Amino acid sequence: MTTAPSTARLFNDALMADPYGTYARLREAGPVHRTTTPDGAPVWVVTRYEDVRAAHTDPRLSLNKANASTTGRFQSSVPPELDSHLLNLDPPDHTRLRRLVSKGFTARRVEGLRPHVQAHVERLLDAIADRAADLMEALANPLPMMVICELLGIPAQDRGNFRNWTRSLRGSEENSAVESRTSMREMHRYLTDLIAAKRNRPTDDLLSDLIDARDERDKLSEAELLAMAFLILYTGYTSAVNLIGNAALALLLHPEVMISVQAGSTPVRAMLEETLRWNPPVTLGTRRFALEDLTIGGVAIPAGSRIWVSLASANRDPAQFHDPDRFQPERPPAHLGFGQGIHYCLGAPLARLEAEVALTHLLHRFPELRLAVAADEVEWMPSFHHRGLKTLPVTW
Repeated sequence: MTTAPSTARLFNDALMADPYGTYARLREAGPVHRTTTPDGAPVWVVTRYEDVRAAHTDPRLSLNKANASTTGRFQSSVPPELDSHLLNLDPPDHTRLRRLVSKGFTARRVEGLRPHVQAHVERLLDAIADRAADLMEALANPLPMMVICELLGIPAQDRGNFRNWTRSLRGSEENSAVESRTSMREMHRYLTDLIAAKRNRPTDDLLSDLIDARDERDKLSEAELLAMAFLILYTGYTSAVNLIGNAALALLLHPEVMISVQAGSTPVRAMLEETLRWNPPVTLGTRRFALEDLTIGGVAIPAGSRIWVSLASANRDPAQFHDPDRFQPERPPAHLGFGQGIHYCLGAPLARLEAEVALTHLLHRFPELRLAVAADEVEWMPSFHHRGLKTLPVTW
């Protein structure tokens, strides 16, 4: 058993600018590193593939923050009334809640959205008038917002508010904790009123289904309903935005892959799976807390410790992936881009569908697509947990 190396300020501008180079150095130095979160709480960061994969299914690691022994300056940006969702729960509550909610994300229901997604994509691409555009503003940002709001039954006139709220939530905790908390409280008030309206007049949408979701023994409580609506909106939007943008950038940086995809030699889905490994939309998995003294990668971690598993680091681990920094869609998918085990991302099929349709139509409509700036001039959102572009200037 060993002691974790200590990294004084891991979560800094250097990590944000070059997460993969930083995590490569950490992996080489050790499997687990002790540092602090951006708001000052002690945290252990797990970097290697096998350890990250095992952590996702380890019953000794809890998602319930009541098991934390320490907190940071801001504790949690999430107000208590939005806490009762899947990313804060362990079995059996997690099992019950996921069973109820997953009825809205069946493969059949998600695939049934394909014509609607295609229509949205075509309209968004029709609106690009010049021979240049910001793909984030023109496609990657608006498409998932349209789809997730339509799925949940958010009226069109209210969707601008959700765009602003989710934008503030995507920033780094150190710079935007207060703003994030304000946005979430505004979302809470809005969702409370919307749920009350739909309870009186149900419509054909997921939120109405969640209000009525039940099995033979149970149904969603009011707190769980509100928290799940918030989680679906935020994660359903953010993951899809980042996946679309990151996949488009991967193609623009690898023209040989773009040509292969356009020719039909490389399936769009294979390219997306490699994007989920090479540059995933989420770089750090949901925080976990040790229920007992334990070891990860031979490193001793005390009970109550906060643990962050690095998906970005695991997905570039040379012990698991040959030549991991190379973008290679033909490799077998073994990534952890959407997590693993019982906490595997519920909205993964929807994010994949949106990205597949968006990239397919984009490449068909603009076969000469190319970056309008140098690769090192591309700007990223300021976040340690997510990997997403601010802008993606292109021309053709």
